[in-house]
Amino acid sequence: MTAWTLLVDIGIISALLLLGKLLRAKVRFIQKLFIPPSLLAGFTALLLGPELLGWLPLSGNMGTYAGILIALVFATLPLTSTKQEKGNGNVGRMWSYSQAGMLLQWALGGALGFFILKYFWPVNDAFGLAMPAGYCGGHGTAAAIGEAFAQYGVEEMQSLAMTAATVGIVASVIVGMWLISRGAEKGQTAYLSRYSDLPPELRTGILPPDKRKSMGEATFSAISLDSMTFNFAVVALITLCGYGISKGVALLWPSLMLPVFSCAFIAGIAVRWILRKSHTDEYLSKPILGHLSGAFTDYLVAFGVASIKLQVVAQFIVPLLILLTVGLLCTLLYVFAVGRRIHREAWFEKSIFTWGWFTGTMAMGIALLRITDPDSKSRCLDEYALAYLYIAPVEIALVSLSPILFHNGLGLWFILACLVAGAGILAFGLKKYKA
Repeated sequence: MTAWTLLVDIGIISALLLLGKLLRAKVRFIQKLFIPPSLLAGFTALLLGPELLGWLPLSGNMGTYAGILIALVFATLPLTSTKQEKGNGNVGRMWSYSQAGMLLQWALGGALGFFILKYFWPVNDAFGLAMPAGYCGGHGTAAAIGEAFAQYGVEEMQSLAMTAATVGIVASVIVGMWLISRGAEKGQTAYLSRYSDLPPELRTGILPPDKRKSMGEATFSAISLDSMTFNFAVVALITLCGYGISKGVALLWPSLMLPVFSCAFIAGIAVRWILRKSHTDEYLSKPILGHLSGAFTDYLVAFGVASIKLQVVAQFIVPLLILLTVGLLCTLLYVFAVGRRIHREAWFEKSIFTWGWFTGTMAMGIALLRITDPDSKSRCLDEYALAYLYIAPVEIALVSLSPILFHNGLGLWFILACLVAGAGILAFGLKKYKA
């Protein structure tokens, strides 16, 4: 491994990202499925790379890149978070609906692996966590939990979780489009827009000149230090601090190996506090940081899919198919059965967004939402943004603590905690916010 190896890997993936963008802009089938260029790049690298055809000289370090990239993403989160605002009852509905669903999905996956699948196939106790990490978490969480479990010798978790995330994205769109069509026929949609009526930028992903926005405000003169350099330097420093914290904790307490991404998040909170106290946070640009996070995520998805070990997937194909199928069916049942009962307004639109989020990514949820609610009349994203301020710490705790607890024989208690907390929040939400 040399610096040139890194350059070759990044160069190849960059070329595939550009190819993916071209396909998204030109191929109508890809537009209809809202397949992101990063996923297309990952699939192409997996097909043409060393795992299958061997035509592209990609190295075996792509899994490592995913671990670094997710740490960079988590390092930006504290710097881009907004001040909490007072919400209304609809925010409470969205929080209880989403938080309960997330916890119950983790409980379901953990229980399937811990109580059923491991007695029929030689899988790890934590095998079932690949499903919620990939579905509700997406490729970012899949990389994070894979990196965390790898520290305890469970190397296959990253490939399994990445596979789950990839299956989830495909299912979110295919099933989501069918659900939208069915919902329109039954009169369940409130503001339905046909695919042909969607603006071109949503289908192709290319913004017309009149809808383009600035990527961020410059706070430094380029003659001293470019503003992009300053923002990236802060993120890189936070990530390095996270790496140092992780290694320091592992040195002092070998049984407590905290993942770098969660340590980077903690370091980011500390750095944000220091910047605010010193009145230097005004030099950070949230738009620039947001775009940096987006760039890290694009490369993360591409490298993550490309790093899937197909022999691992083949080894566990039957229990993995059972896990992912049961996960999809139960998620579908929860999202629409509970969504109908808890949301007072635009229940279908909020449910279809949650389906996209719970099986793919927030971006897929937004894509499905824009088809059913092109003018944002449901205010779904506003409610989600406020609710997620309370959901994010729980999601980070799930990913950070699950490897530690399962490694130390406490997996059963993790599953029970998710089940009890999820059921309790759901019961509270249905009682207080019943539509």
